[in-house]
Amino acid sequence: MRFGDAGLLARGEGIPAGDEPVVAVVPGDAVTLHWADLPARSTAQAAAAARILATEASAAPPGELHVAVGEAEGRGDGSDRAIAVVGAAAMRDWLEILARAGVDPVALVPAPLLLPRPEDGFVQATVAGQALVRGRTSGFADEVPLTALVTRGEPLTPIDREPLDAALAAAAASPALDLRQGPFARRRRFAIDWRLIRRLAALGAAILGVTFAISLVRVAKYSFAADALEARADALAATGLPRGETVTDADRQLGERSGRVIGPGLGFSTTVAAAFAAVRGVPGAEVTAIDFTPNGDLRLTVSTEREALATDLKRALEAAGFTVRASVFQSAGGRVSGELTVSVR
Repeated sequence: MRFGDAGLLARGEGIPAGDEPVVAVVPGDAVTLHWADLPARSTAQAAAAARILATEASAAPPGELHVAVGEAEGRGDGSDRAIAVVGAAAMRDWLEILARAGVDPVALVPAPLLLPRPEDGFVQATVAGQALVRGRTSGFADEVPLTALVTRGEPLTPIDREPLDAALAAAAASPALDLRQGPFARRRRFAIDWRLIRRLAALGAAILGVTFAISLVRVAKYSFAADALEARADALAATGLPRGETVTDADRQLGERSGRVIGPGLGFSTTVAAAFAAVRGVPGAEVTAIDFTPNGDLRLTVSTEREALATDLKRALEAAGFTVRASVFQSAGGRVSGELTVSVR
């Protein structure tokens, strides 16, 4: 049977051709159906509980059975679920037969579950030449001697053709129980979702664009800040330069003015102060002449009581961090005099 938006489109025998999804129906006498009040947990937990119940109710070894759990059908907490028990070998045979015919069914549905679930009593219909019966918590192939025992003689309500076709379409669209679970679950084919890839590519491009924009804004911010600092430095430099002088290179111009004001090297004041401090530390030493040269050297003409004191003065200046060159000291009038050239190291 082929269904579409308009309902039943075609009916016939044989293997369906094409790539349309196929729901296969297994014989009702090959599957045992139970109903149990299973907790509304995960599918794996429900399947484990169902396997325990099925093992207790089956004479076959657990390793030879395949147990599948249906969707919740009960009222209230929705914990009433159908449990299908079928031989694992039968499942393999059915799937192999379909695979040889080029069919990979999206679902395997027990035939009794194609019938609508009655509110009470039992309903009966014939599907593909097999009579089926379904109650609220039962479903099986209709075998006259056994059916009367199960239904306890309660009459069966037949389902007409049109309601049956509607029920078949509903069961195919949303099966109450699919046997393709666990080891027999349908393998999903890997498919590239180009739409998702395009969206991810667009999102990645947007992220890169935003990151680039943030970097540009940051560079511009730093550039503006640097310009502001440079302008501020020029303004401060202008306060240290002669009035009216244009600021072109603040560092060079301030250095030149500093050299003109305090002198080269460490400057006149700093060099002279250090020299006089050293002279005060040598008893009997006097400065008789001083000359500060354009290259930053300080020439001192000193007079001491003896030559050893001149040597002590030279060492004191060197200890202060200067390079000292001494001339020849001469003795006259009981004192020793000579010249010391003090320069920055």
